[in-house]
Amino acid sequence: MASRNNRVLVPQAKAGLDRFKMEAAREVGVNLKEGYNGDLTSRENGSVGGQMVKKMVEAYEKNL
Repeated sequence: MASRNNRVLVPQAKAGLDRFKMEAAREVGVNLKEGYNGDLTSRENGSVGGQMVKKMVEAYEKNL
């Protein structure tokens, strides 16, 4: 049985993370909705995560 380790460490940041995820999904053309998104493909979900990482790296490099 797999354990779930994707919990938010700072609960106050959850709303911001959700907005960030929705923004990244719009940018890559994935129709992400509030709640359950199990009907999306692995490729679609991966593109959202990849876009989020790309934006985080860009922000980090900008602040160096």
